[in-house]
Amino acid sequence: MQPQCDLRGLWLLLLSLYLLLSEVARAGRPVVSCPAACLCASNILSCSKQQLPNVPHSLPSYTALLDLSHNNLSRLRAEWTPTRLTHLHSLLLSHNHLNFISSEAFSPVPNLRYLDLSSNQLRTLDEFLFSELQALEVLLLYNNHIMTMDRYAFDDMAQLQKLYLSQNQISRFPLELVNERAKLPKLTLLDLSSNKLNKLPLSDLQKLPAWIKNGLYLHNNPLECNCKLYQLFSHWQYRQLSSVMDFQEDLYCVRSKELHNVFNLSFLNCSEYKESAWEADLGETFTIKCDTRQQGMTKVWVTPSNERVLDKVANGTVTVKDGNLHFNKVQVEDGGVYTCYAMGETFNETLSVELKVYNFTLHGHHDTLNTAYTTLVGCILSVVLVLIYLYLTPCRCWCRGVEKPSSHQGDSLSSSMLSTTPNHDPMAGGDKDDGFDRRVAFLEPAGPGQGQNGKLKPGNTLPVPEATSKGQRRMSDPESVSSVFSDTPIVV
Repeated sequence: MQPQCDLRGLWLLLLSLYLLLSEVARAGRPVVSCPAACLCASNILSCSKQQLPNVPHSLPSYTALLDLSHNNLSRLRAEWTPTRLTHLHSLLLSHNHLNFISSEAFSPVPNLRYLDLSSNQLRTLDEFLFSELQALEVLLLYNNHIMTMDRYAFDDMAQLQKLYLSQNQISRFPLELVNERAKLPKLTLLDLSSNKLNKLPLSDLQKLPAWIKNGLYLHNNPLECNCKLYQLFSHWQYRQLSSVMDFQEDLYCVRSKELHNVFNLSFLNCSEYKESAWEADLGETFTIKCDTRQQGMTKVWVTPSNERVLDKVANGTVTVKDGNLHFNKVQVEDGGVYTCYAMGETFNETLSVELKVYNFTLHGHHDTLNTAYTTLVGCILSVVLVLIYLYLTPCRCWCRGVEKPSSHQGDSLSSSMLSTTPNHDPMAGGDKDDGFDRRVAFLEPAGPGQGQNGKLKPGNTLPVPEATSKGQRRMSDPESVSSVFSDTPIVV
């Protein structure tokens, strides 16, 4: 009876060992010990400062943090680890000699959240280099020799929050990283300090939300000095953004090969920065954002009359949607200073926005419109008056045709007589008077012998009128008439 029990126990033991080995073989998970060049503590492997030319083979699959910094690694190929490290969340490769990284090098670590590639010899970032790292949150690339970055090098990195690119040789600002929000929607820190940037897309940077500008570091770059650059950083200083407040002394620009602090550009005579008001037209619909320095803050809006703006107001023009102030067909009485109180986990923030509503249609500022309209009308009226004066005044002598001398006493001189008393010629007919007779006449152009304003042309004489039945009349001497203007009365 006793031998049968011993055999049964031995058989059960062998069966248990067989099942255990079968499970290990089925899982394909060989038992791997800590590499000889590394120090292992639970799921942490430290292989730092071992002068390793290659990554150790047979890394444990349960590794969560792998430190390979301060070694002699020069290339990171696709097969750098034969084991798929699905539990790895932090990979440290700083202070090596890496100058090449395969686009498939990160396929074995799909759940990586922290990657340190700083202090290496990388020169370019190729297309889709980090696309396999869809869970990555922090990427350190500072202190390399990066000169060019492909526009698609950081595609499919929806979880990336912090990107460090300082101390490189970058000369083009990667606007696509901050302007195209679908590429890196969670990016809150972009460090481009200590590079070779000399020009910035200033207008595009000014439009960015404050929580992006708060983490956009641009100090220690040879930026070109101009007033737009001064206005940009003055605005950031006014908003107390960390990217400016923490490095005010290191924000400089270059002019004539000399360095100048961006807040001390008096030689350019730049105007001081002033927060501009929000301008709107009567009946316009728009939204004012509470542009905070941090995302996810609780926001409360207060009207100029110190009343809280609710999410829904019956028959109202002002409401709050997603923390922003929304105006539906704004009215003149809606103008004033609105205040946004933002509350977060680390700090609170208060923002004020002045709203000006103009009572006219969407054609521009009212005063500017009146001034421009008045000036335009004045100019047109002046031109019309000049044209009227030049072309519509009574026809002068040069626009009349040549007139034939009248055969009767109808010349211009006789028609302009103010007095019809006869000449004092004793031989003329008519009544005689012992006194001195006077007659006043205005000369007008009446014949081909006269010039402008009634003057006689040289070498010509006035035509002599014929005698009438009432008696003969005689013109004055040509010498006395030729020196008289048509507008000057003469006494004969």
